[in-house]
Amino acid sequence: MSRYFTTFYLTEITVPDGGKVADHLHPEWANLRICSGDLPVSELPGMPVGRDMTAIVTGPTSVPVRFTVGSTRIWGVGFLPLGWARYVRAPARSHADKFYDVAQERFLVPFRALAERLFAAVPDEQAELQRIVAHFMAGLDMPPDDDPRIVACHTALLNADIGSVAEMAEASGVPQHTLERLCARNFGFPPRLLLRRQRFMRSLVQYMLDPSLHWIGAIDGHYHDQAQFVRDFHRFMGMSPSEYAASPKPVLQAVMRARQEFVGSAVQALHAPTAS
Repeated sequence: MSRYFTTFYLTEITVPDGGKVADHLHPEWANLRICSGDLPVSELPGMPVGRDMTAIVTGPTSVPVRFTVGSTRIWGVGFLPLGWARYVRAPARSHADKFYDVAQERFLVPFRALAERLFAAVPDEQAELQRIVAHFMAGLDMPPDDDPRIVACHTALLNADIGSVAEMAEASGVPQHTLERLCARNFGFPPRLLLRRQRFMRSLVQYMLDPSLHWIGAIDGHYHDQAQFVRDFHRFMGMSPSEYAASPKPVLQAVMRARQEFVGSAVQALHAPTAS
């Protein structure tokens, strides 16, 4: 199932004395998160604050999701664009930069049974993981067949040497007008914005994994200058690089390093699809 997902991941957060922590999720692919314990409060620009949601689906994002949470266990399912096409079966462009309560949305009915039975009275990581795997294995034989153009476009998107829509279209073997439609439906955004997001995320990861580089040493080679990078930082994170560097990251710092170590990709947006 690796062609459909980044990872199935468990995040356990313990906050002493009933306290809370706050952090930001970077722009990423779509996710399903199922919670047991303190339920997160989620904030995304342009949306009402999300509260009291046991199971949350977030579409592909180009802005940060701020969350506040106490002690909790959260299982996450990271959908690659091909996984969105197979398991969500809704136009990604209609759900980009939005989050939803699985219990309330009709198009998310297929995930309700998993959300309701994932956790038992006693935490059991292996049993919970098996329930997630079984749920998604059951969907592997559903028609239609996977569109190979999605993986071709995703592979081109991750090529750090590609900096334009024309180059992405050529590398993926998809005409540019078709690429626009394909990306909107399965990736959530037009290819130009996707390439811009990738450039930004490559720079952010460089800095997060090695702050000694400082921002100037982490900036991707496709940026014309530092001012262009700063503009992108405001676009994708809603703050300046210096504000971000100074802000606490009690959850994301550890998650990024764990992802880099165990998956080889510190953030979902840079996770490479597999061919099979």
